[in-house]
Amino acid sequence: MAGETKRQRLRALLKRAAISGVELEALEPAFVHASAVHEGRASASYERLEFLGDAVLGAIVARWLFERYPEASEGELSLRKASLISDLALAASAEQLEFGALLVAGSGLRGAAERTSLLADAFEAFVAALYLQVGLEKVARFVERCHLAEREKSVASLDDPKTVLQEWTQRRYARIPSYRERVEGLPHARVFEAEVSIEGETIASGSGPSKKLAQRAAAGRALEVLRERYGELESRKLSAPASSGRRTSKRRPRRARGDAA
Repeated sequence: MAGETKRQRLRALLKRAAISGVELEALEPAFVHASAVHEGRASASYERLEFLGDAVLGAIVARWLFERYPEASEGELSLRKASLISDLALAASAEQLEFGALLVAGSGLRGAAERTSLLADAFEAFVAALYLQVGLEKVARFVERCHLAEREKSVASLDDPKTVLQEWTQRRYARIPSYRERVEGLPHARVFEAEVSIEGETIASGSGPSKKLAQRAAAGRALEVLRERYGELESRKLSAPASSGRRTSKRRPRRARGDAA
């Protein structure tokens, strides 16, 4: 993509995000997959930004859910968070924001699963790049408006396998599952393999184009094994959101000039 065309697309993205005062050059690595660096098409990928963006996004979503669902248990909050930061949810928001036109990836990347993972990673990296430029609160407003409000309505299921498995093992053993991963293939065409264990027993394994998808696949297969052993997992009741405008923390009103101290 020509330099000026890329800058125009980045400006349009920032306009949709309602964020100003950002250096366009700081955003460019957020859309570069490591395979493009391997092929010499770029000098830096989004991997470091993705690491930071994952943490920033997690904090934003956790705070939003904590305030929106004051009656929800820790388990339900985890369930909702997992759905909202899943690769499918992040990729859907990235598609809506037209990230696809900005992505730079190697020629070997093909398939819907790989594109979903790439879009989700780029969304996390973009959040990190914005955070470094404008700070947490402006990024939080962008995430709430352009991701959370829409994805909460459109996510088809809250039954994320990793979260359901974690809830089950916490109830039964007061422990959480452990995952072990390995990666195979060339840097531009990596395949992740994950094994999930409970109480020292390896229950199942799964694979995918990213660590997250491999763990999710392993958890899904583990749930199948556990259902065969112990029957259907119990259903859950979800909380209703708080009324609009309600927040758990309230700002003190600003004192007018001339008021008594």
